[in-house]
This record gives sequence, structure tokens and C-alpha cells, in this order.
Amino acid sequence: MRRGALWEGMTDSLPPCPECASPYSYQVDALLSCPACGHEWSMDAAEAGAPEYRDSVGNVLADGDTVTVIKDLKVKGSSMVIKVGTKVSGIRLVEGDHDIDCKIPKVGQMGLKTKFVKKVFE
Repeated sequence: MRRGALWEGMTDSLPPCPECASPYSYQVDALLSCPACGHEWSMDAAEAGAPEYRDSVGNVLADGDTVTVIKDLKVKGSSMVIKVGTKVSGIRLVEGDHDIDCKIPKVGQMGLKTKFVKKVFE
């Protein structure tokens, strides 16, 4: 490999690395690569931008959807339990440890993970 061949594929039109934000990403076949941290990702993922959230059975969730809890959930730091079948409306999707911010009746503001809810189709 001749010197500088690695850097020839880099252009200003490619998105920065999602892991380390390095602007020096380059394309190798169908993948984008980062020389700074070694992270590789697909071009489709780079174009999509926002993550797609799915419930426990694979339905795509959106802000404002109504979901039901599929498992008894203990509230951390409390003796309260959110029962199976509890309906939560007007969810808000967020990035982080818990994917859903919502207000649960008789409990209050809560963060839920998408793997513990199922979308309600009305």
C-alpha cells in the first residue's frame, strides 16, 4: 500500500464519525470507517440520522403513541409497582438509558425502556 492511500477516500461530503465525531471518515465498499477510533458504520445508518425505537414485539414507536406495560415493574427507590396492562399515553422518545419519558397515572414522571412496553393500536 502506497503512502497516503488510506486518506484518498476521505471527502468533506461524508458524515463525521458517530462515535468520536472525527471529520476524517472514509468509505470502504458499503461501510464508512473512522481512522481516529476505528469505528465502522453503514451509509444507511448515517443517512437515517434519528434512531428508530421499537416496542417489545417490533412495532415502531413515535412521540405521542399510547403503550401498555407488559411486565410488572418495580419503581426504583420505592415500594410501588407498575402493574401489567398499565396504559401510558402521550409518550416521548428520548436517547439515553431509558428510551421513553412518560407520565404514568398514580405514579408520575417515569422513564421506561422500550423492551417493557407494547404499542396500543386504537
